Amino acid sequence: MAQQITDDSQTRASAAGSAGRGEAPQLARSLSNRHIQMIAIGGAIGTGLFMGSGKTISLAGPSILFVYTIIGFMLFFVMRAMGEVLLSNLDYKSFSDFAGDLLGPWAGFVTAWSYWFYWVVVGVADVIAIAGYVHVLSPGTPLWIPALITPLVLLALNLPSVAAFGEMEFWFAIIKVVAIVALIITGAVMVATRFTSPDGAVANVANIWNDGGMFPHGLFGFVLGFQLAIFAFGGIELVGTAAAETKDPEKVMPRAINSIPVRVLLFYVGALIVIMAVNPWRTINADNSPFIGMFTLAGLGIAAVVVNLVVLTSAASSANSGIYSTSRMIYGLAGNGNAPKVFGKLSKRRVPRNALLFSCVFMLVGLVLLYSGDSVIRAFVVVTSVASVLVLFTWSMIMVSYIAFRRNRPQLHAASSFKLPGSTFMPWVVLAFFAFVLVALAQAEDTRLGLVVVPVWFVALGAAWFVNRKTPLQQARIAEWKTVSIAEKVALKR
Repeated sequence: MAQQITDDSQTRASAAGSAGRGEAPQLARSLSNRHIQMIAIGGAIGTGLFMGSGKTISLAGPSILFVYTIIGFMLFFVMRAMGEVLLSNLDYKSFSDFAGDLLGPWAGFVTAWSYWFYWVVVGVADVIAIAGYVHVLSPGTPLWIPALITPLVLLALNLPSVAAFGEMEFWFAIIKVVAIVALIITGAVMVATRFTSPDGAVANVANIWNDGGMFPHGLFGFVLGFQLAIFAFGGIELVGTAAAETKDPEKVMPRAINSIPVRVLLFYVGALIVIMAVNPWRTINADNSPFIGMFTLAGLGIAAVVVNLVVLTSAASSANSGIYSTSRMIYGLAGNGNAPKVFGKLSKRRVPRNALLFSCVFMLVGLVLLYSGDSVIRAFVVVTSVASVLVLFTWSMIMVSYIAFRRNRPQLHAASSFKLPGSTFMPWVVLAFFAFVLVALAQAEDTRLGLVVVPVWFVALGAAWFVNRKTPLQQARIAEWKTVSIAEKVALKR
Protein backbone atom coordinates (compact mmCIF):
# COMPACT_ATOMS: atom_id res chain seq x y z
CA MET A 1 0.00 0.00 0.00
CA ALA A 2 2.80 2.41 0.91
CA GLN A 3 4.54 1.72 -2.41
CA GLN A 4 1.32 2.44 -4.28
CA ILE A 5 0.92 5.75 -2.48
CA THR A 6 4.51 6.66 -3.31
CA ASP A 7 3.90 5.87 -6.97
CA ASP A 8 0.77 8.02 -6.93
CA SER A 9 2.68 10.88 -5.33
CA GLN A 10 5.45 10.70 -7.93
CA THR A 11 3.04 10.96 -10.84
CA ARG A 12 0.72 13.59 -9.40
CA ALA A 13 2.88 16.60 -10.29
CA SER A 14 3.25 15.36 -13.85
CA ALA A 15 -0.48 14.89 -14.25
CA ALA A 16 -1.26 18.29 -12.82
CA GLY A 17 1.41 19.98 -14.92
CA SER A 18 0.10 18.50 -18.14
CA ALA A 19 -3.53 19.37 -17.43
CA GLY A 20 -4.80 21.89 -19.86
CA ARG A 21 -1.89 21.34 -22.28
CA GLY A 22 -2.83 17.91 -23.56
CA GLU A 23 -0.15 16.63 -25.90
CA ALA A 24 1.44 20.07 -26.37
CA PRO A 25 5.23 20.16 -26.74
CA GLN A 26 7.15 20.35 -23.47
CA LEU A 27 10.16 22.39 -22.40
CA ALA A 28 13.41 21.10 -23.90
CA ARG A 29 16.15 19.62 -21.68
CA SER A 30 18.89 21.64 -23.38
CA LEU A 31 20.92 22.93 -20.41
CA SER A 32 24.20 21.02 -20.04
CA ASN A 33 26.46 20.61 -17.01
CA ARG A 34 28.54 23.68 -17.85
CA HIS A 35 25.38 25.77 -18.26
CA ILE A 36 23.96 24.70 -14.89
CA GLN A 37 27.28 25.16 -13.10
CA MET A 38 27.58 28.71 -14.41
CA ILE A 39 23.90 29.50 -13.81
CA ALA A 40 24.52 28.43 -10.21
CA ILE A 41 27.64 30.61 -9.96
CA GLY A 42 25.90 33.53 -11.64
CA GLY A 43 23.01 33.15 -9.22
CA ALA A 44 25.43 33.27 -6.30
CA ILE A 45 27.11 36.43 -7.61
CA GLY A 46 24.32 38.96 -7.89
CA THR A 47 24.10 42.67 -8.53
CA GLY A 48 23.77 43.16 -4.78
CA LEU A 49 27.40 42.10 -4.25
CA PHE A 50 28.78 44.58 -6.78
CA MET A 51 26.41 47.48 -6.18
CA GLY A 52 25.16 47.00 -2.61
CA SER A 53 28.27 45.84 -0.72
CA GLY A 54 29.39 49.42 -0.07
CA LYS A 55 26.13 50.09 1.74
CA THR A 56 26.36 46.85 3.76
CA ILE A 57 29.94 47.62 4.81
CA SER A 58 28.88 51.07 6.02
CA LEU A 59 26.11 49.49 8.11
CA ALA A 60 27.93 46.51 9.61
CA GLY A 61 31.64 47.32 9.25
CA PRO A 62 33.96 44.28 9.15
CA SER A 63 31.23 42.09 10.68
CA ILE A 64 29.79 42.00 7.17
CA LEU A 65 32.16 39.05 6.63
CA PHE A 66 30.19 37.09 9.24
CA VAL A 67 26.91 38.27 7.70
CA TYR A 68 27.74 36.84 4.27
CA THR A 69 29.14 33.63 5.77
CA ILE A 70 26.02 33.01 7.88
CA ILE A 71 23.65 33.69 4.98
CA GLY A 72 25.64 31.42 2.68
CA PHE A 73 25.66 28.68 5.33
CA MET A 74 21.88 28.83 5.76
CA LEU A 75 21.18 28.92 2.04
CA PHE A 76 23.30 25.83 1.48
CA PHE A 77 20.69 23.90 3.47
CA VAL A 78 17.87 25.50 1.47
CA MET A 79 19.53 24.33 -1.73
CA ARG A 80 20.15 20.83 -0.39
CA ALA A 81 16.50 20.56 0.66
CA MET A 82 15.37 21.76 -2.77
CA GLY A 83 17.73 19.35 -4.50
CA GLU A 84 16.54 16.33 -2.52
CA VAL A 85 12.88 16.98 -3.28
CA LEU A 86 13.41 17.82 -6.98
CA LEU A 87 15.46 14.68 -7.53
CA SER A 88 12.83 12.54 -5.78
CA ASN A 89 10.49 13.16 -8.73
CA LEU A 90 11.89 14.32 -12.07
CA ASP A 91 8.39 15.34 -13.18
CA TYR A 92 8.75 18.39 -10.94
CA LYS A 93 9.60 21.36 -13.15
CA SER A 94 10.57 23.66 -10.28
CA PHE A 95 10.11 24.17 -6.54
CA SER A 96 6.65 25.65 -7.14
CA ASP A 97 5.60 22.24 -8.48
CA PHE A 98 6.67 20.38 -5.37
CA ALA A 99 5.17 23.06 -3.11
CA GLY A 100 1.81 22.48 -4.82
CA ASP A 101 2.22 18.71 -4.61
CA LEU A 102 3.32 18.55 -0.97
CA LEU A 103 1.35 21.41 0.62
CA GLY A 104 -1.64 21.70 -1.69
CA PRO A 105 -2.51 23.48 -4.97
CA TRP A 106 -2.77 26.81 -3.13
CA ALA A 107 0.93 26.59 -2.24
CA GLY A 108 1.96 26.07 -5.86
CA PHE A 109 -0.16 29.05 -6.88
CA VAL A 110 1.20 31.38 -4.19
CA THR A 111 4.83 30.26 -4.55
CA ALA A 112 4.93 30.54 -8.33
CA TRP A 113 3.21 33.93 -8.51
CA SER A 114 5.33 35.31 -5.65
CA TYR A 115 8.52 34.10 -7.31
CA TRP A 116 7.35 35.68 -10.54
CA PHE A 117 6.77 38.96 -8.68
CA TYR A 118 10.18 38.64 -7.01
CA TRP A 119 11.98 38.45 -10.34
CA VAL A 120 9.91 41.28 -11.77
CA VAL A 121 11.04 43.44 -8.82
CA VAL A 122 14.64 42.26 -9.27
CA GLY A 123 14.39 43.06 -12.97
CA VAL A 124 13.33 46.58 -12.07
CA ALA A 125 16.29 46.87 -9.66
CA ASP A 126 18.63 45.63 -12.39
CA VAL A 127 17.26 48.12 -14.90
CA ILE A 128 17.93 50.86 -12.32
CA ALA A 129 21.48 49.56 -11.80
CA ILE A 130 22.15 49.31 -15.54
CA ALA A 131 20.88 52.85 -16.13
CA GLY A 132 23.07 54.11 -13.29
CA TYR A 133 26.24 52.49 -14.60
CA VAL A 134 25.60 53.54 -18.19
CA HIS A 135 25.27 57.08 -16.86
CA VAL A 136 28.65 56.72 -15.08
CA LEU A 137 30.34 55.44 -18.24
CA SER A 138 28.60 57.97 -20.47
CA PRO A 139 27.44 60.94 -18.33
CA GLY A 140 25.53 62.57 -21.17
CA THR A 141 23.25 59.57 -21.72
CA PRO A 142 19.70 60.09 -20.39
CA LEU A 143 18.70 57.43 -17.84
CA TRP A 144 15.59 56.44 -19.77
CA ILE A 145 17.53 55.15 -22.79
CA PRO A 146 19.25 52.15 -21.11
CA ALA A 147 16.13 51.56 -18.98
CA LEU A 148 14.08 51.18 -22.17
CA ILE A 149 16.62 49.30 -24.27
CA THR A 150 17.56 46.66 -21.65
CA PRO A 151 14.22 44.75 -21.61
CA LEU A 152 14.07 44.81 -25.41
CA VAL A 153 17.59 43.41 -25.81
CA LEU A 154 17.04 40.69 -23.21
CA LEU A 155 13.76 39.69 -24.83
CA ALA A 156 15.49 39.35 -28.20
CA LEU A 157 18.21 37.19 -26.62
CA ASN A 158 15.77 34.87 -24.81
CA LEU A 159 13.37 34.20 -27.68
CA PRO A 160 15.56 31.86 -29.80
CA SER A 161 15.90 28.87 -27.39
CA VAL A 162 16.67 27.86 -23.81
CA ALA A 163 20.16 26.89 -24.99
CA ALA A 164 20.67 30.54 -25.95
CA PHE A 165 19.78 31.57 -22.39
CA GLY A 166 22.19 28.97 -20.99
CA GLU A 167 24.97 30.16 -23.27
CA MET A 168 24.45 33.81 -22.30
CA GLU A 169 24.49 32.98 -18.60
CA PHE A 170 27.61 30.88 -19.08
CA TRP A 171 29.55 33.83 -20.47
CA PHE A 172 27.97 36.37 -18.10
CA ALA A 173 29.10 34.20 -15.17
CA ILE A 174 32.60 33.80 -16.63
CA ILE A 175 32.94 37.60 -16.80
CA LYS A 176 31.84 37.99 -13.16
CA VAL A 177 34.20 35.26 -11.95
CA VAL A 178 37.17 36.75 -13.83
CA ALA A 179 36.40 40.21 -12.40
CA ILE A 180 36.28 38.99 -8.79
CA VAL A 181 39.42 36.86 -9.16
CA ALA A 182 41.21 39.87 -10.71
CA LEU A 183 40.09 42.03 -7.78
CA ILE A 184 41.34 39.48 -5.23
CA ILE A 185 44.71 39.17 -6.98
CA THR A 186 45.08 42.95 -7.33
CA GLY A 187 44.17 43.49 -3.70
CA ALA A 188 46.55 40.77 -2.52
CA VAL A 189 49.41 42.42 -4.45
CA MET A 190 48.52 45.82 -2.94
CA VAL A 191 48.58 44.33 0.57
CA ALA A 192 51.85 42.45 -0.07
CA THR A 193 53.55 45.61 -1.38
CA ARG A 194 52.02 47.76 1.42
CA PHE A 195 50.34 50.07 -1.04
CA THR A 196 49.81 53.59 0.36
CA SER A 197 46.73 55.56 -0.71
CA PRO A 198 46.81 59.35 -1.33
CA ASP A 199 45.36 59.97 2.14
CA GLY A 200 48.16 57.97 3.78
CA ALA A 201 46.30 54.71 4.47
CA VAL A 202 48.55 51.65 4.09
CA ALA A 203 47.10 48.43 2.67
CA ASN A 204 47.21 45.90 5.50
CA VAL A 205 45.06 42.97 6.58
CA ALA A 206 44.92 44.60 10.03
CA ASN A 207 42.81 47.39 8.48
CA ILE A 208 39.89 45.00 8.75
CA TRP A 209 39.79 45.07 12.58
CA ASN A 210 41.99 48.02 13.57
CA ASP A 211 39.20 50.61 13.43
CA GLY A 212 36.72 49.60 16.13
CA GLY A 213 37.20 45.83 15.91
CA MET A 214 35.01 43.40 13.97
CA PHE A 215 31.78 44.85 15.43
CA PRO A 216 32.35 48.63 15.39
CA HIS A 217 28.61 49.39 15.41
CA GLY A 218 27.80 46.71 17.96
CA LEU A 219 25.13 44.06 17.63
CA PHE A 220 22.68 46.51 16.06
CA GLY A 221 25.05 47.31 13.20
CA PHE A 222 25.65 43.61 12.67
CA VAL A 223 21.90 43.00 12.39
CA LEU A 224 21.51 45.88 9.93
CA GLY A 225 24.08 44.22 7.66
CA PHE A 226 21.59 41.48 6.81
CA GLN A 227 19.25 43.95 5.09
CA LEU A 228 20.99 44.32 1.74
CA ALA A 229 23.22 41.26 2.06
CA ILE A 230 20.25 38.91 1.81
CA PHE A 231 19.31 40.45 -1.54
CA ALA A 232 22.79 39.71 -2.90
CA PHE A 233 22.05 35.98 -2.61
CA GLY A 234 18.74 36.16 -4.47
CA GLY A 235 18.95 33.95 -7.54
CA ILE A 236 20.88 31.17 -5.83
CA GLU A 237 17.75 29.01 -6.26
CA LEU A 238 17.81 29.40 -10.07
CA VAL A 239 19.11 25.85 -10.39
CA GLY A 240 15.70 24.69 -9.17
CA THR A 241 13.88 26.80 -11.76
CA ALA A 242 15.97 25.24 -14.52
CA ALA A 243 15.31 21.65 -13.36
CA ALA A 244 12.87 20.86 -16.18
CA GLU A 245 15.37 21.96 -18.83
CA THR A 246 18.48 20.29 -17.45
CA LYS A 247 20.22 17.31 -19.03
CA ASP A 248 21.01 14.52 -16.56
CA PRO A 249 19.76 16.42 -13.46
CA GLU A 250 20.71 13.56 -11.06
CA LYS A 251 24.40 14.27 -11.70
CA VAL A 252 24.39 17.96 -12.58
CA MET A 253 22.28 19.45 -9.77
CA PRO A 254 24.18 17.88 -6.83
CA ARG A 255 27.48 19.19 -8.23
CA ALA A 256 26.09 22.71 -8.57
CA ILE A 257 24.53 22.71 -5.09
CA ASN A 258 27.50 21.20 -3.24
CA SER A 259 29.86 23.86 -4.56
CA ILE A 260 27.89 26.70 -2.92
CA PRO A 261 30.06 26.97 0.25
CA VAL A 262 33.22 27.37 -1.82
CA ARG A 263 31.59 30.05 -3.98
CA VAL A 264 30.43 32.03 -0.96
CA LEU A 265 33.85 31.95 0.70
CA LEU A 266 35.67 32.94 -2.48
CA PHE A 267 33.35 35.41 -4.17
CA TYR A 268 31.81 37.11 -1.15
CA VAL A 269 34.06 36.72 1.86
CA GLY A 270 37.32 36.63 -0.11
CA ALA A 271 36.50 39.73 -2.16
CA LEU A 272 35.35 41.76 0.85
CA ILE A 273 38.42 40.79 2.91
CA VAL A 274 40.63 42.17 0.15
CA ILE A 275 38.55 45.34 -0.25
CA MET A 276 38.62 46.16 3.47
CA ALA A 277 42.32 45.31 3.77
CA VAL A 278 43.16 47.83 1.04
CA ASN A 279 40.54 50.44 2.02
CA PRO A 280 39.90 51.00 5.73
CA TRP A 281 36.20 50.22 5.95
CA ARG A 282 35.15 53.71 7.10
CA THR A 283 36.57 55.22 3.89
CA ILE A 284 34.36 53.10 1.63
CA ASN A 285 31.60 55.16 0.01
CA ALA A 286 28.19 53.63 0.70
CA ASP A 287 26.77 55.06 -2.53
CA ASN A 288 29.40 53.58 -4.85
CA SER A 289 30.66 50.12 -5.72
CA PRO A 290 33.77 49.29 -3.62
CA PHE A 291 34.93 47.06 -6.47
CA ILE A 292 35.31 50.09 -8.74
CA GLY A 293 36.78 52.15 -5.92
CA MET A 294 39.59 49.68 -5.27
CA PHE A 295 40.77 49.57 -8.88
CA THR A 296 40.61 53.36 -9.03
CA LEU A 297 42.68 53.58 -5.84
CA ALA A 298 45.27 51.26 -7.38
CA GLY A 299 45.70 53.75 -10.20
CA LEU A 300 44.26 51.32 -12.73
CA GLY A 301 41.89 53.79 -14.36
CA ILE A 302 41.15 51.55 -17.32
CA ALA A 303 40.51 48.65 -14.92
CA ALA A 304 37.96 50.78 -13.07
CA VAL A 305 36.19 51.43 -16.36
CA VAL A 306 36.29 47.70 -17.12
CA VAL A 307 34.81 46.90 -13.69
CA ASN A 308 32.02 49.38 -14.42
CA LEU A 309 31.31 47.32 -17.51
CA VAL A 310 31.50 44.11 -15.48
CA VAL A 311 29.01 45.45 -12.93
CA LEU A 312 26.77 46.47 -15.80
CA THR A 313 27.13 42.94 -17.20
CA SER A 314 26.27 41.49 -13.79
CA ALA A 315 23.06 43.50 -13.69
CA ALA A 316 22.24 42.40 -17.24
CA SER A 317 22.90 38.78 -16.21
CA SER A 318 20.55 39.11 -13.24
CA ALA A 319 17.85 40.71 -15.41
CA ASN A 320 18.35 37.94 -17.97
CA SER A 321 17.86 35.31 -15.26
CA GLY A 322 14.76 37.16 -14.11
CA ILE A 323 13.19 37.09 -17.55
CA TYR A 324 13.96 33.39 -17.84
CA SER A 325 12.56 32.55 -14.39
CA THR A 326 9.40 34.62 -14.67
CA SER A 327 8.54 33.23 -18.08
CA ARG A 328 8.91 29.63 -16.85
CA MET A 329 6.83 30.31 -13.75
CA ILE A 330 4.04 31.86 -15.82
CA TYR A 331 4.25 28.94 -18.24
CA GLY A 332 3.85 26.46 -15.38
CA LEU A 333 0.98 28.46 -13.86
CA ALA A 334 -0.84 28.49 -17.19
CA GLY A 335 -0.43 24.73 -17.51
CA ASN A 336 -2.05 24.28 -14.09
CA GLY A 337 -4.93 26.63 -14.87
CA ASN A 338 -3.54 29.36 -12.60
CA ALA A 339 -2.75 31.86 -15.37
CA PRO A 340 -4.33 32.60 -18.76
CA LYS A 341 -3.89 29.73 -21.25
CA VAL A 342 -2.14 31.99 -23.73
CA PHE A 343 0.93 31.94 -21.47
CA GLY A 344 1.07 28.13 -21.62
CA LYS A 345 1.87 28.07 -25.32
CA LEU A 346 5.36 27.33 -26.63
CA SER A 347 6.99 28.61 -29.79
CA LYS A 348 8.34 26.22 -32.44
CA ARG A 349 11.65 26.37 -30.57
CA ARG A 350 9.84 25.32 -27.35
CA VAL A 351 10.20 28.72 -25.67
CA PRO A 352 7.23 30.28 -23.77
CA ARG A 353 7.19 33.38 -25.99
CA ASN A 354 4.00 34.97 -24.64
CA ALA A 355 5.17 34.55 -21.05
CA LEU A 356 8.47 36.22 -21.96
CA LEU A 357 6.69 39.21 -23.49
CA PHE A 358 4.43 39.55 -20.46
CA SER A 359 7.34 39.60 -18.00
CA CYS A 360 9.44 42.04 -20.02
CA VAL A 361 6.71 44.68 -19.93
CA PHE A 362 6.93 44.94 -16.14
CA MET A 363 10.64 45.75 -16.20
CA LEU A 364 9.74 49.14 -17.64
CA VAL A 365 8.59 50.16 -14.14
CA GLY A 366 12.26 50.94 -13.55
CA LEU A 367 11.79 54.02 -15.73
CA VAL A 368 9.27 55.48 -13.29
CA LEU A 369 11.42 54.79 -10.21
CA LEU A 370 14.52 56.31 -11.79
CA TYR A 371 12.78 59.64 -12.14
CA SER A 372 10.84 59.54 -8.85
CA GLY A 373 13.78 59.25 -6.41
CA ASP A 374 16.71 61.45 -5.47
CA SER A 375 19.44 58.96 -6.49
CA VAL A 376 20.00 55.68 -8.28
CA ILE A 377 21.26 53.93 -5.13
CA ARG A 378 18.21 55.12 -3.16
CA ALA A 379 15.87 53.68 -5.80
CA PHE A 380 17.94 50.48 -5.81
CA VAL A 381 17.71 50.03 -2.01
CA VAL A 382 13.95 50.67 -1.96
CA VAL A 383 13.29 48.11 -4.69
CA THR A 384 15.62 45.51 -3.22
CA SER A 385 13.86 45.70 0.15
CA VAL A 386 10.70 44.41 -1.52
CA ALA A 387 12.67 41.74 -3.38
CA SER A 388 14.34 40.58 -0.15
CA VAL A 389 11.03 39.85 1.57
CA LEU A 390 9.74 37.99 -1.49
CA VAL A 391 12.81 35.80 -1.84
CA LEU A 392 12.71 35.03 1.89
CA PHE A 393 9.16 33.79 1.35
CA THR A 394 10.28 31.61 -1.58
CA TRP A 395 13.11 30.04 0.43
CA SER A 396 10.73 29.52 3.36
CA MET A 397 8.24 27.69 1.14
CA ILE A 398 11.05 25.40 -0.04
CA MET A 399 11.87 24.53 3.57
CA VAL A 400 8.23 24.07 4.62
CA SER A 401 7.70 21.84 1.58
CA TYR A 402 10.74 19.82 2.60
CA ILE A 403 9.34 19.32 6.11
CA ALA A 404 6.13 17.99 4.53
CA PHE A 405 8.14 15.80 2.15
CA ARG A 406 10.13 14.20 4.93
CA ARG A 407 7.01 13.67 7.08
CA ASN A 408 4.66 12.36 4.38
CA ARG A 409 7.06 10.61 1.98
CA PRO A 410 9.54 8.83 4.29
CA GLN A 411 10.14 6.15 1.65
CA LEU A 412 11.40 8.72 -0.86
CA HIS A 413 13.54 10.41 1.78
CA ALA A 414 15.07 7.06 2.81
CA ALA A 415 15.80 6.19 -0.83
CA SER A 416 17.38 9.55 -1.63
CA SER A 417 21.08 9.64 -2.52
CA PHE A 418 21.16 13.41 -1.94
CA LYS A 419 19.75 13.81 1.57
CA LEU A 420 19.68 17.13 3.39
CA PRO A 421 22.29 17.06 6.20
CA GLY A 422 20.61 17.46 9.57
CA SER A 423 17.21 16.92 7.97
CA THR A 424 15.40 16.55 11.30
CA PHE A 425 16.32 19.98 12.69
CA MET A 426 18.02 22.19 10.06
CA PRO A 427 14.77 23.19 8.29
CA TRP A 428 13.57 24.70 11.57
CA VAL A 429 16.92 26.43 12.19
CA VAL A 430 16.79 27.97 8.71
CA LEU A 431 13.18 29.13 9.15
CA ALA A 432 14.10 30.75 12.48
CA PHE A 433 16.98 32.52 10.73
CA PHE A 434 14.62 33.88 8.06
CA ALA A 435 12.38 35.26 10.81
CA PHE A 436 15.43 37.01 12.25
CA VAL A 437 16.21 38.57 8.84
CA LEU A 438 12.65 39.93 8.64
CA VAL A 439 13.25 41.63 11.99
CA ALA A 440 16.48 43.08 10.58
CA LEU A 441 14.62 44.47 7.57
CA ALA A 442 12.23 46.26 9.90
CA GLN A 443 15.03 48.23 11.58
CA ALA A 444 15.60 50.89 8.87
CA GLU A 445 13.15 53.08 6.98
CA ASP A 446 14.44 52.37 3.48
CA THR A 447 14.32 48.57 3.93
CA ARG A 448 11.05 48.58 5.90
CA LEU A 449 9.10 49.23 2.69
CA GLY A 450 9.20 45.57 1.74
CA LEU A 451 7.36 44.62 4.92
CA VAL A 452 4.58 47.02 3.91
CA VAL A 453 4.29 46.20 0.21
CA VAL A 454 4.56 42.41 0.34
CA PRO A 455 1.57 41.85 2.71
CA VAL A 456 -0.56 43.85 0.26
CA TRP A 457 0.68 41.53 -2.48
CA PHE A 458 -0.33 38.46 -0.48
CA VAL A 459 -3.80 39.87 0.18
CA ALA A 460 -4.28 40.39 -3.56
CA LEU A 461 -2.86 36.93 -4.26
CA GLY A 462 -5.18 35.35 -1.69
CA ALA A 463 -8.17 37.00 -3.33
CA ALA A 464 -7.05 35.73 -6.73
CA TRP A 465 -6.72 32.18 -5.43
CA PHE A 466 -10.13 32.37 -3.74
CA VAL A 467 -11.67 33.10 -7.16
CA ASN A 468 -9.52 30.72 -9.17
CA ARG A 469 -9.97 27.74 -6.86
CA LYS A 470 -13.65 27.58 -7.80
CA THR A 471 -12.93 26.63 -11.42
CA PRO A 472 -13.60 22.97 -12.38
CA LEU A 473 -9.92 22.33 -13.08
CA GLN A 474 -8.81 23.59 -9.65
CA GLN A 475 -11.61 21.75 -7.89
CA ALA A 476 -10.42 18.54 -9.55
CA ARG A 477 -6.80 19.20 -8.58
CA ILE A 478 -7.76 20.00 -4.97
CA ALA A 479 -9.89 16.86 -4.73
CA GLU A 480 -7.05 14.74 -6.14
CA TRP A 481 -4.56 16.25 -3.72
CA LYS A 482 -6.84 15.59 -0.73
CA THR A 483 -7.43 11.98 -1.80
CA VAL A 484 -3.75 11.16 -2.16
CA SER A 485 -2.84 13.05 1.03
CA ILE A 486 -5.39 11.10 3.06
CA ALA A 487 -4.07 7.86 1.59
CA GLU A 488 -0.51 8.86 2.50
CA LYS A 489 -1.51 9.47 6.10
CA VAL A 490 -3.28 6.09 6.29
CA ALA A 491 -0.23 4.35 4.84
CA LEU A 492 2.06 6.05 7.37
CA LYS A 493 -0.10 4.85 10.29
CA ARG A 494 0.29 1.30 9.06
